[in-house]
Amino acid sequence: MKRSERRILTTHVGSLIRPTELLAFLKDKIEGQAIDEVRYAEVLAASVRAVVRRQAEVGIDVLNDGEFGKTVTWSRYVLERLAGFEQRGRPRGDMPRSIVGRERRQFSEFYAEYDPTQNFIGLSGWAVTGPIAYKGHAALQRDIADLKDATKHVKSEEVFMAAVAPCSVAPEREDGHYRSDEEYVFAVADALRTEYRAIVDAGFILQIDDAFLPLMYDVLVPPMSLEEYRRWASIRIDALNHALEGIDQDRTRYHICWGSWNAPHVTDIPLKEIVDIVLKAAVGGYSIEMANPRHEHEWRLWESVKLPPDKVLVPGIVSHATNVVEHPELVSERIVRLAKLVGRENVIAGTDCGFAQGPFTRRVHPSIMWAKLEALTEGARLATRELWT
Repeated sequence: MKRSERRILTTHVGSLIRPTELLAFLKDKIEGQAIDEVRYAEVLAASVRAVVRRQAEVGIDVLNDGEFGKTVTWSRYVLERLAGFEQRGRPRGDMPRSIVGRERRQFSEFYAEYDPTQNFIGLSGWAVTGPIAYKGHAALQRDIADLKDATKHVKSEEVFMAAVAPCSVAPEREDGHYRSDEEYVFAVADALRTEYRAIVDAGFILQIDDAFLPLMYDVLVPPMSLEEYRRWASIRIDALNHALEGIDQDRTRYHICWGSWNAPHVTDIPLKEIVDIVLKAAVGGYSIEMANPRHEHEWRLWESVKLPPDKVLVPGIVSHATNVVEHPELVSERIVRLAKLVGRENVIAGTDCGFAQGPFTRRVHPSIMWAKLEALTEGARLATRELWT
């Protein structure tokens, strides 16, 4: 993984807003409609080329495919890639238990208005009906080929591809196969190793997405205690490390956030309560949400918490969840204060989360997404001047 040795490098979390032509195919696929598979492949490849080119034009150093090959959300795409799962219907209006916690009860009137706008309602349930195994080789190789082709035509420092963490696969599920929660999550880890290794072997940085690790605190506590939740989270980091065995840590980074939706977040677990667990992930970098108003103050945690040697911090420097575009001078300020704590070479400026949770759930308008990424790169240039003079 590249370091910010001569200047502050920039990246983002991964999921970018899909173009209209691609969305038309994805909608039909989600609804089970027949599509022209040849034309879909052409549109997908062209869309990846375009989004890669645009990232390079705005100055993103470590870029990706926008996760355009994922038919559904950043985590649920594995329904198409893992055997052993079955989709089960849910009554319209019944929210997945995995995202119903204290905050949704505290702000029930807000969420009653908000949730129908987010395309969460009607998401299928998960059921484990047999042994979990990887079956998504064709889709994975297609995505790798599209990204390789797109990056031939642009200049970048590195290229990354995102994959879900074991913890974030079906946190809500019926399980008729595995004897315990731990046995289940390690089986998922075994299956995901195939995807992880293929991404790294293709020459990309592997980003492991794990929003559910912090998010589930809001759902599980209470009735769990904080210590019980920490044990729950630690088992999932152990499973992730199991999945990463044999993979060069320096080719990986681990992303956490507290859920991408633009909502109150008043019941988020403080980073200080889980940072020691997060830092046990056997990866080369840690991508952590740090720009939104509920978590920006946590930059001071790095005054007392030591970033492990040879690791990189990829802080969220601009938010994905507000239409306000950060001023480049604020971007620079956020970068500089962290760089002075963990070392300028150990900071790669990023975003809090994806600008689209999936194909049909975007957080800002596309024009604002690109303006934010431009502000990120301009702020990184300002920070470079301050840190290298």
